[in-house]
Amino acid sequence: MSSSIDELTGLGQSLWYDNIQRRLLENGELEQMIKRGEIRGVTSNPSIFHNAIAKTNDYDSALTPLAWAGWGAEDIFWQLAVEDIQRACDLFCPLYDETNRGDGYVSIEVSPYLAHETDGTIEQAAVLWGRVGRPNLMVKIPATPEGIPAIRKSIANGININVTLIFSLTRYAEVMDAYISGLEDRLEAGQPVDHVASVASFFVSRVDTKVDKKLSENSALRGQAAIANARLAYADFLETFKGNRWEALEAQGANLQRPLWASTSTKNPDYPDTVYVDNLIGPNTVNTVPPKTLTAFRDHGVPQETIANDMEKARALFGQLEAEGVSMEVVTQELEDEGVKAFADAFTALLETIEERRASAASQLGPLAAPVSKRIAKLESDSVPARLWQGDPSLWTTDPDGQAEVEKRLGWLRLPETSKSLLSELNDFADVVHYNGIKRVLLLGMGGSSLAPEVLSFVFASPTREAAEGKPCLSILDSTDPAQVAQAAEQYPPDKSLYIVSSKSGTTAEMMAFFEYFWELSGGDGSRFVAVTDPGTPLEKLARERGFRKIFNADPNVGGRYSALTAFGLLPAALLGLDVKRLLAQAESMMEQSAAAISAARNPGLVLGAVMAEAALAGRDKLTILADEPLVTFGSWLEQLIAESSGKEGKGIIPVDREPVGDVSVYGQDRLFVYLRQTGEYDESVMTLREGGQPVLEIPVSEIYDLGVEFYRWEFAIAVACHILGVNAFDQPNVEDAKKRAKARIASYQEKGKLEAGEFVPLEETKSALSSFLKRAMPGDYIAIAAFLPRTAEMIAALQDLRVAIRAKTKCAVTLGFGPRFLHSTGQLHKGGPNSGLFLQITADPQEDIEIPTQGLSFGTLELAQALGDYEALGAKDRRLLRVHLSKPDEVYEFENLI
Repeated sequence: MSSSIDELTGLGQSLWYDNIQRRLLENGELEQMIKRGEIRGVTSNPSIFHNAIAKTNDYDSALTPLAWAGWGAEDIFWQLAVEDIQRACDLFCPLYDETNRGDGYVSIEVSPYLAHETDGTIEQAAVLWGRVGRPNLMVKIPATPEGIPAIRKSIANGININVTLIFSLTRYAEVMDAYISGLEDRLEAGQPVDHVASVASFFVSRVDTKVDKKLSENSALRGQAAIANARLAYADFLETFKGNRWEALEAQGANLQRPLWASTSTKNPDYPDTVYVDNLIGPNTVNTVPPKTLTAFRDHGVPQETIANDMEKARALFGQLEAEGVSMEVVTQELEDEGVKAFADAFTALLETIEERRASAASQLGPLAAPVSKRIAKLESDSVPARLWQGDPSLWTTDPDGQAEVEKRLGWLRLPETSKSLLSELNDFADVVHYNGIKRVLLLGMGGSSLAPEVLSFVFASPTREAAEGKPCLSILDSTDPAQVAQAAEQYPPDKSLYIVSSKSGTTAEMMAFFEYFWELSGGDGSRFVAVTDPGTPLEKLARERGFRKIFNADPNVGGRYSALTAFGLLPAALLGLDVKRLLAQAESMMEQSAAAISAARNPGLVLGAVMAEAALAGRDKLTILADEPLVTFGSWLEQLIAESSGKEGKGIIPVDREPVGDVSVYGQDRLFVYLRQTGEYDESVMTLREGGQPVLEIPVSEIYDLGVEFYRWEFAIAVACHILGVNAFDQPNVEDAKKRAKARIASYQEKGKLEAGEFVPLEETKSALSSFLKRAMPGDYIAIAAFLPRTAEMIAALQDLRVAIRAKTKCAVTLGFGPRFLHSTGQLHKGGPNSGLFLQITADPQEDIEIPTQGLSFGTLELAQALGDYEALGAKDRRLLRVHLSKPDEVYEFENLI
């Protein structure tokens, strides 16, 4: 605390901050001001909220789901305002307790439109008091003639009141009487008065502004009226709060209604910038200061008791003003009228700003707006948020086995809290790895074990961030393609690398193949290996037997695709040098917005889930993901989460990730676009799509730690979407089929020494076969390219060109997955989702193969067996199929001539 503010507090005056905005609440600045003792309360009004909302984007993330839910501008404002006030109240609660309810108050104002409506003011004061639900709230009511009885009644109802817009001594006397009368009414009703607090906001600087304009430029009375008026008000305060009437209330624990000096910023640049603080210091008073005035007083304010100075001069001033033709009665009435109008005008401007942003956000939904609004209302009426937090499995299934699975898979809901217990272990391990100079980390895993780490490694290595000095680079191996295995071995040699063996079940076939290969490559050096797995799995046992450097157990009550905030995602994050605590804190902020008590319309994940599900029900089941370059890998994580959760029982949302943006004419009426925006590179495309009638949701992701927010938002969203669609979000019943078929192929190979080639079309017959195949596509279908090929930049580029060509020919969405990676991602959707997919599988003979130690087969054989198992499983589900087999992977570059 500055010495000037410390001395001021010692003199009995509290500084309250005449400012509130979300950024101060979120970045910790307000909390630090409180801890430093600079401010002892906060006040707000329509003008303050207008500046906070109109001049920043701080509120957009909260406003957007409300707009999507169909809320109007005024309802949105009160929701946003109440949230800010609640958070500020919570920050001030320790001070409120420490001062025995003397300070620590936060004020919110009733609608300025009610300034001349007594009953409406009483009703809204009660609503705000109940809605904020904090004992250190003060509801602001203007001191208009109609406001005076509302003040009395609200005090009698036990509501803390900040009486605002007091300019005249006459009106101030009415305010004090209303307070005392309200307390008396309360006692008469048998209610306690010791917890009721009030301040009387007496406006200061505006008096000088008004009076000075009525005086001649050389008048000695200029700049005198405001302080004199306030000092006389203080004298009236001292006189009112003594004597038998007040003492009877005080004996029952009643609190003084402190004078609060409001409007204390200096409007006239010729006057000192702390003039309305320095000259109004006294016991049992409050001065509410805007940011500039607080800064000025902290720097050069003069803390000494001045409130009673020159009282005779103050009393004489009004007569002197009358002699110069200035009536204080007229001045203060004009100020009251102007104040009411100014606040009403500010409120109107505020609502207009919110309406503009509301309309802009709502327009993102396009034709989905009405059904989404109805759906969110139904989710609210069905108590879905509360039931979800209660772990009610009937939200997703009535099958007993399915419900048992659900009950074991809801641990992700509280991961932002529960994963904090890992922080010390993760950070200590990362410190040791960094200290030991290990610069390369290779994660061996599939699906939920690898996709979140891939996102974090890519985003953290993005050129948009500062380099993490001395931290390892981290990569993922999730392909059995021999070329990719060889590349990983070359880039991550054992003498320079740490290997994370990652598997929830501890039995994943690909993971075991990777492990055996790198274990032999390392010469069996267990110090180069770390395991991440559920407790008690075969991998945990193996890690102990082989002397792994470390074993991290993940939460067994979290499914793989929901595991980003478990050890599966957090260990790679720590090794990359991320602040894991901050990542979890960001996720926790989204968890708080998703709580059971939060309105469904205010829950970002729930609203997003409602949009996705309603889009799918309306035929817009192709969720097309646009992501700025730093965020491009997030789509791969989303792809698994959405496809594997929703794609079953003939239903599902089909994620379309990294499909190149095309002209609006190539898109049908089966699309919902989501734009993960950071740099704005797709802004023009988004505008064009919306103009073409396509719904495009925009989700800003401003910096890396917002990934914590997005992991949680989307997990909540898909859980809600699956509830609406009527499928179990937490099982994957069709994944096992392809695995079993692949295992059967491998067993046959190990028995016979040969892998059957299966059905396929050679390259020379592909053009005709592909033409016939694509003719089978109907509006609303999608084409899935399943490439069991090396996932290199060149291969991706070639297949992206193929996607564009197929889309141009069919007007259908085209997805691209590399095998076997996609088997742990979209594989469930392909077999269990709607039968609207055409599956183009591309396999190839490897140019060089690699044997898998101890398994009696090569990576090339394993990859082909997985492809054949997937093809066979799709055929069993009567999917439309075409397999093209190449003599070498590079032949894929000839596909551009085949469409």
